[in-house]
Amino acid sequence: MSNLLSLQNIWVEYGDKVVLERVNLDIATGSFVSIVGPSGAGKSTLLRVILGQEAPTRGQIWLDGAPLPPECGPDRGVVFQRYSVFPHLTVLGNMLFGLECAQSPFLSRLLGAHRRTAIAEAEAMLDAVGLGDSRDIYPAQMSGGMQQRLAIAQALIKRPRILLLDEPFGALDPGIRADMHGLITRLWRDYALTIIMVTHDIKEAFSLGTRVLTIDKRRRDPHAPHRYGATAVYDLELSRKIQPVADGDKSITVDVSGNN
Repeated sequence: MSNLLSLQNIWVEYGDKVVLERVNLDIATGSFVSIVGPSGAGKSTLLRVILGQEAPTRGQIWLDGAPLPPECGPDRGVVFQRYSVFPHLTVLGNMLFGLECAQSPFLSRLLGAHRRTAIAEAEAMLDAVGLGDSRDIYPAQMSGGMQQRLAIAQALIKRPRILLLDEPFGALDPGIRADMHGLITRLWRDYALTIIMVTHDIKEAFSLGTRVLTIDKRRRDPHAPHRYGATAVYDLELSRKIQPVADGDKSITVDVSGNN
């Protein structure tokens, strides 16, 4: 399969501290990449660079063969471990907020037919994540699992090509976490997403991913530990069956085996 995302010689430095160095990755369209590694190794920094929240000190990132803008864009959605929902808005209000800001940046408000269309889109996405009956309640009335479902729906409402997950299930109880694994797998297939997920859970990384990357330092200096950064030290492709996914009115096949 073709590569959707390409990272070429990425470095991230803060003053004389090197966080990432010589990161070279090609990520195939439709893959589910799990990223593991020790705390503080730079996994979340790598996600922020891909998201556009942070610019690399050196190197280039390409999306579909074009330079990736150093800013957050609708082609990338993100879900964090802490529920990134607005407590003062209902579930539906949370969903509409992103659409209103994108389509009406000055007023942040949609009217008439545009609002009806946005509500229909939001309700369809809430149905997809299992919150179709919860549109009028507030986050304080929801469990942690429900709030994370809402955060995922928020990330997907603008139909990103890449979904970035930063420890998205780390704060959930084991039973709820298993349900969320099933949900994210279904959404990945149904929406033909490319997913990049940071996790500390090795079992989770292998059960969800088509590819597992370990981010860590290749070299260390005990006298100057800050002078060496982390990179991909292990890169393991996992075997997965080819899955059919919907694309408008037609069916396409996405190779999720991790093999190009």
